[in-house]
Amino acid sequence: MRLLLLAPGRAGTGNVTTARRLQDHLEAAGHACIIRDTSDYESLLAVADPVSSKNFEAALGIHVYKAGRLLQGSRVPFGIVFGGTDINEDTKCDEKSRVMGAILDEARFAVSFTEAMKETAAAYWPHIRSKIHVQSQGIVTVHNASFNWKKFLQSAEILQDNDRLYLFLLICGLRRVKDPLYLVDAFSDWHRKESSVHLIIIGPAVDPVFAEEVKEKVQRAAGVHLLPAIPQEDLHAVTRNCFAVVNSSISEGMSAAILEAMDLQVPVLARNIPGNAAIITHKTTGLLYSSPQEFVQLSQSLIGDPSLQSEMVARAKKYVTQHHSWDEERKAYQRLVLKLQ
Repeated sequence: MRLLLLAPGRAGTGNVTTARRLQDHLEAAGHACIIRDTSDYESLLAVADPVSSKNFEAALGIHVYKAGRLLQGSRVPFGIVFGGTDINEDTKCDEKSRVMGAILDEARFAVSFTEAMKETAAAYWPHIRSKIHVQSQGIVTVHNASFNWKKFLQSAEILQDNDRLYLFLLICGLRRVKDPLYLVDAFSDWHRKESSVHLIIIGPAVDPVFAEEVKEKVQRAAGVHLLPAIPQEDLHAVTRNCFAVVNSSISEGMSAAILEAMDLQVPVLARNIPGNAAIITHKTTGLLYSSPQEFVQLSQSLIGDPSLQSEMVARAKKYVTQHHSWDEERKAYQRLVLKLQ
């Protein structure tokens, strides 16, 4: 089949990472799969032209509201993958919730990353429960073995002297729901007392206006560094060299950055929200914090407890291997797409 894969976001965001992975799965089964950004289209009429001109036979949308409303009423059958903000944020708006219910009525199937996400969706739209398939994100990491770490530190303006550096990496598109400024003040205060700790924020300017706000704030924050998105293999190389990966989102579906850090055996500290708590068991596979102050306290404890570090990353690696199989995800989507024939 010729498939349109519609997803919001630009390079470096979680939705696009998911889209590329699904594209690889579907093309391996012999389908032709083209990815398009939802922001390229303002309406169904706008997306109808490429559907027609490219002779797409089916479509898969990531994010019920942003992708689904463009596919609703189209001439091709489609499936939907819950993104995260659709179920966690857009449902708070009655009109968006109504639209999403109609989209899910029309979709041949829907995919949620977790059982909890499925139950939340079923609470809003009970009649579509049987359509929802639970499939966790499949994780595979490949790092650039020739990555120039010294040059990267120079670009971040981090001086590497004889002392050990403790680098905390926050990977996110710069938009409000990711809340990249949540930890900045507390981390900067910590850095003034402990100069070996640094927070690196890396990702694309998804919301240009907010990105400027982030840039201005970071410029005034000692020990906090802002860098643009880099290729995935380079990002995995950076992750391996950092002390820990951080998540500060207000809302998450399922953070690939967290799961990739687990796979790379790097400790994870994540904000205690449902999407993160679904994949992290506190002090077992990672650390969950509920305030910037608690983040600093947990980080200090982790630095001082190498045995906790090693035990936690070993358990996290085992968890990812058992529950986030790339092969299982591939088989699942190759089966599901047959419902679009």
